[in-house]
Amino acid sequence: MDESAFELLTPATRHAAMLFVCDHASNAVPKAYGTLGLEEGAFAAHIAYDIGAAEVARALAAAYGAPAVLARWSRLLIDLNRGADDPTLVMKLSDGRIIPGNRHADDAEVEQRLDLFYCPYHAAVAEQIAKLRDAGAIPTIVSMHSFTPVWKGFKRPWEVGVLWDKDGRLARPLMAALKRAGFIVGDNEPYKGELEGDCMYRHGSLNGLPHALIEIRQDLIATQDAAVKFAARLKPIIDEALQAMGPATIQYTRALAAPNGATPMDEKTRTELEAAAFRRLVAHLRERSDVQNIDLMNLAGFCRNCLGDWYREAAAEKGIALEKDQAREIVYGMPPSEWKKRYQKEASAEQKAAFDKANKTHN
Repeated sequence: MDESAFELLTPATRHAAMLFVCDHASNAVPKAYGTLGLEEGAFAAHIAYDIGAAEVARALAAAYGAPAVLARWSRLLIDLNRGADDPTLVMKLSDGRIIPGNRHADDAEVEQRLDLFYCPYHAAVAEQIAKLRDAGAIPTIVSMHSFTPVWKGFKRPWEVGVLWDKDGRLARPLMAALKRAGFIVGDNEPYKGELEGDCMYRHGSLNGLPHALIEIRQDLIATQDAAVKFAARLKPIIDEALQAMGPATIQYTRALAAPNGATPMDEKTRTELEAAAFRRLVAHLRERSDVQNIDLMNLAGFCRNCLGDWYREAAAEKGIALEKDQAREIVYGMPPSEWKKRYQKEASAEQKAAFDKANKTHN
């Protein structure tokens, strides 16, 4: 199957350190799966996708000059906003309707859908985050969803909901700005944002990135024109929330999971272990002066200079100013110029060719 699992929007010019995602963007199904045993009309309903959410995501991504990753296929095929071990990953029953094509999906079938559709989507989200981080930015992630006006006879009063877990840096000012704009706002309504393993947990919480999931009532964005107009209303509200949030930083709010019932790792311990691993890496690189920076670049895409520059960027986030050579000296164990005199060798033609082939840039 060669049909892509996601739609990627990349701006010609980036204007904001943001990433938009839309897990339930599409109501399409790959040809190999037919209609999952449902009549065609079923795919126009909310059980198949989040009506209007994709159009809002596209419009906001364009307005911000930001990348966006959108699901290519229906949530009925596999739900990208669930953990890989979630029992509702492949729904056999949705809103009272049996999904014939899912009814007998066994572990092997679920695993295949994970490989074909779920993992590539989340890999694409992770790749966009990595690109923004490599560019020196700490991205803010906004996930776009929509919800039905009525659920099981209950008329939902909210016009917009903001879902969040433990990181309220964006969610709280966003809800406040929405209320000031006159919206009826749900705080973790009509759903909860505390689902471990969902998209924002995976890419936001576990990366320490500011994020929020926005739910819009579907009658407000049911047509493309309405969705585009709603996005235009939402843009200054998000701007206001971002300004109130302040500069994006890395902030972990979830302890790492612990195997076999062990005590979960708290953030202080995590920081200490990461620092210890960094010190050991630096010590190893100082000892292995025979390993050239160009070798590291060709094999791993980073070198001693990169580590020093990352150290400098991390210090800047804490308000600590370091000169480039000061930061790099921490890695080299001596001024970089001194290390070059002692240990740097002339790169061979093969090394230069490998570097050029990889199309790496480095200073």
